[in-house]
Amino acid sequence: MGITKFVFEKIMGWRIEGAFDPTVKKAVIIVVPHTSWHDFYLGLFTRRLTKTQINYIAKKELFRQPFGWYFRWTGGEMLDRTPGQNKVEAIAEIFKEKDEFRLAMSPEGTRKKVLIWKTGYYYIAMAANVPIICVAFDYLIKTIIINKAFYPTGNIDEDTIKLRSFYKGIVGKKKEYS
Repeated sequence: MGITKFVFEKIMGWRIEGAFDPTVKKAVIIVVPHTSWHDFYLGLFTRRLTKTQINYIAKKELFRQPFGWYFRWTGGEMLDRTPGQNKVEAIAEIFKEKDEFRLAMSPEGTRKKVLIWKTGYYYIAMAANVPIICVAFDYLIKTIIINKAFYPTGNIDEDTIKLRSFYKGIVGKKKEYS
């Protein structure tokens, strides 16, 4: 057993249920609920243990020295967040440039409780012509649950209902924000 697996399973008490389809090289991965900064390192453990390249978008300022190497190493891709840019198109362009790119993001857009998800993840998947993969970090049962790829139909209302149903009963680190 490697050190990563030992720490994740034996010391932290977590497990992973499900798997990423290795043939799906590009996808938008939505992680819900996002209630704590702890989700970041759980994501890094998941990436390492599943041997799956998983990326995230961060503002370009984070990629300057002295920590730029760290954000690139952990799968970060920089995005110019200057006002007036079409960020959906800019991110879809990153998908086109890469042979393999799985973008993890939280449709909640915050670590607080929200009733309505932001829709950027959906429009990015549509613009990049990639599936959406639902991933849940369930702190109640210490399980990261990976669902199968979902291909958006273009009907955001119906698709959102289907996607949200995967997360019923999932408890985040801060239960009150789940």
